[in-house]
Amino acid sequence: MTIVDTMELRTDYDAVIEECRRTGEPVYLDADGQVEAVVMDVVSFERREQILRAQEMVLASYADLLRGGETFASAEVESMMKRIIAGE
Repeated sequence: MTIVDTMELRTDYDAVIEECRRTGEPVYLDADGQVEAVVMDVVSFERREQILRAQEMVLASYADLLRGGETFASAEVESMMKRIIAGE
């Protein structure tokens, strides 16, 4: 975990952003000994958002399954996906 003082962000913004890009990890911003914010490069942020959306979909599907929702065999899913891709 990288922690940067907010003053360093003000004086060396480019280096802080480069650290974000290089590591793909967030940089935590410290102000007066208290971490108050997080900075990430946009590519890493968007990747994390995609992963979170996918995880939410999986969890929602699992919850639906636990409530007795409909299930499909892998061959059925493959057939449905082919029809969707074909635009049917």
